[in-house]
Amino acid sequence: MSKITLKSIASHFKVSVSTVSKAINDSHEISKELRESIKEYAKANHYKPNRVALNLLNRNTKTIGVVIPNMLNYFFVQVLYGIEQVMDQRGYSIITCSTNESIEKEIKILDFLCSGSVDGVIISTVAAETELSSHVQHFKELQDKQIPMVMFDRVTDLIDCDKVIVDDLEAAYRATIHFIETGCRKIAVVNPITNSSIGRLRVEGYKKALQEKGLPFDADLIVPIDPKEDLELTLSISLDLEKIDGILVFDEITTVKVMNMVRSKGYQIPKDIAIIGFTNGELSKYVSPPATMVSQHGKFIGENAANILIDRIEGKNTHDFETKIIKTNLVVRKSTQAMPV
Repeated sequence: MSKITLKSIASHFKVSVSTVSKAINDSHEISKELRESIKEYAKANHYKPNRVALNLLNRNTKTIGVVIPNMLNYFFVQVLYGIEQVMDQRGYSIITCSTNESIEKEIKILDFLCSGSVDGVIISTVAAETELSSHVQHFKELQDKQIPMVMFDRVTDLIDCDKVIVDDLEAAYRATIHFIETGCRKIAVVNPITNSSIGRLRVEGYKKALQEKGLPFDADLIVPIDPKEDLELTLSISLDLEKIDGILVFDEITTVKVMNMVRSKGYQIPKDIAIIGFTNGELSKYVSPPATMVSQHGKFIGENAANILIDRIEGKNTHDFETKIIKTNLVVRKSTQAMPV
């Protein structure tokens, strides 16, 4: 038995597809007698709405595309959770896509979302500023088709849209100050997000703290990490652990790996080397010792991004684009020394 569709119902009643859609949705534009007849016929034949067909008729999908760089990063999981909470409350569904840190995949995903699959897009871009200058067209197509977009975390000034970010410069500054105030003087930075604007901002915050406290900046202590490379080998080659008393790490998974590597070399945390990471997820609570982390409030970022986007879609916000800055806080645990009394 073939699946019943709006078109086949319309053919049975000799009316338009639009009339059938309105009747099924209980529109008073259709007479009560015809509405009831169509609804009874649809129910008797086990009709289930074809969302794509209805979207074309109604010109909206009540669906949002969410594009994140990495499904395994706890920060993005937190953001996604916040987005889902708001979408559920406001009657929207989401399509979640991961670019796996690939600009080529990001382009393909946005090309798909541009096809009318969604009413709007929330995205954290994987591309560096240098890449975006030649790969900006996939964002322009969204704008040309008047599909609202909110960028979060990894954003760019090359695209004019609403944005939700954390104060990354201030976050790294405060983390570095905490190192210094607990006695650290030789602080390294492990940066697995070198191509992103947030990595650059965090390094600037680190340098600002050193300068303010009268400590010299040593470029050799900034260690870029390629996810495809061996972390332990890279750090062993790049850092002389004997001369380091603090390490600031720019994501949670890498923080845990760095802590394991430091302990495997015979150093005690925080007695010999103190460690602070970014993203206050579950991993950081249960490593040994529990890790001091910068909490970026991912759920709150997701909630804000979702509300801003839906307000744009529903015409509740017609003002100029805004950039909302979310403050971070330092969650102090046992991977750093106690503050002096």
